[in-house]
Amino acid sequence: MGRRALRKVDPELDLSYHLRTVDDLPLPWDELAVFGRVAPLEVEMGSGKGLFLQNAAQANPDHNFLGVEVSHKYAKFTAARLAKRELTNAISVDGDGLRLFREILPGDSLSAVHVYFPDPWWKKRHHKRRVLNESFLADVVRTLKSQGRLHFWTDVKEYFDGTLELLAEHTPLIGPIEVPEQAALFDLDYRTHFERRTRLNEEPVYRAQFAKP
Repeated sequence: MGRRALRKVDPELDLSYHLRTVDDLPLPWDELAVFGRVAPLEVEMGSGKGLFLQNAAQANPDHNFLGVEVSHKYAKFTAARLAKRELTNAISVDGDGLRLFREILPGDSLSAVHVYFPDPWWKKRHHKRRVLNESFLADVVRTLKSQGRLHFWTDVKEYFDGTLELLAEHTPLIGPIEVPEQAALFDLDYRTHFERRTRLNEEPVYRAQFAKP
């Protein structure tokens, strides 16, 4: 099942609130300036087409969400998705998520970090490019509040097992906490489009979450 082309974004849609760049964000971080309120904050690293961000924002109106995406066209598509539904508690950030964590987000500021189906960088010599590396995980630990959660899903067993080893060896996070698979009740009842494609192909998805003490 190939990846579908993105639908064109309506040029009449105002994206000024829902689409920011990493450089647009305030430094030092000011959640009130970004969202107009302070609420439990969750960040998705690599938001793709924005299905998780949309569904999470709709289901949790009392939380704020940032979805950071390195591909401009996908970040814009996600912003349009949020703007169309007038979801003021979610924003799409166009740019490098590693910079967002390293330079902008302060310590003990996040209720959750979500990483779903990151690029596995299949070749061994490219494994150092994987987002879930020791440096990024240190930033996850730093930015999570006590009892905050890291959610990690992938369809690559080797990546899953290797990441669990990294988490056990280099972080104080508690886990892995098992995440049972939920039956899809309708066509887009999935965490992400990638999960939908993987499950429709009857391929396994590996899921875990971790908690900060």
